[in-house]
Amino acid sequence: ARSAIAAYPEPVAENVSFCGFTSPDSFGAWSWLIERSEGNVLVDSPRAANPLVKEIERRAGVSLLFLTHRDDVADHAAIAKRFGCERVLHERDVTTGTRMVERKLSGDEPIELAPDLVAIPTPGHTRGHSVLLYREKFLFTGDHLAWSPRRRALTAFRDACWYSWSEQIRSMEKLLDFRFEWVLPGHG
Repeated sequence: ARSAIAAYPEPVAENVSFCGFTSPDSFGAWSWLIERSEGNVLVDSPRAANPLVKEIERRAGVSLLFLTHRDDVADHAAIAKRFGCERVLHERDVTTGTRMVERKLSGDEPIELAPDLVAIPTPGHTRGHSVLLYREKFLFTGDHLAWSPRRRALTAFRDACWYSWSEQIRSMEKLLDFRFEWVLPGHG
């Protein structure tokens, strides 16, 4: 088990890694680490397992925790406390458990968080769902968009749309205005 535990965060491409250590509190959602000289970004919250947290700490910690939506937040509070990072979540998805998030996004227009990071509100799965675009290359989609092996295409899942399917479709169309090469989802 030691070698499996030590594999995380697991490199995916360039400076992006898969965190593993999913949490039942986030329905097993995946989280991602972006290592940047300007400060590392964690997309969605993994379980705050000590081996993972120590390895992330060894890699210069986390300066920004981007939460795509309300139900993939898992151990966000423990991670924020450990790393002193700013948490970002759209205001329409703030709940009792996330009311202390430091930065609440608003509106439906893309928001530049840094020159290489753009938050794109994508309501549908939830009212405040947002995706994160990194360097016009990596799109972290939370529960908005994933690869369907059966369809062999990018897709949204109607049965996992908790807010509005028509909004989900509009949000999918909005992504046509952006360039990206990788889709890194919360599931699938």
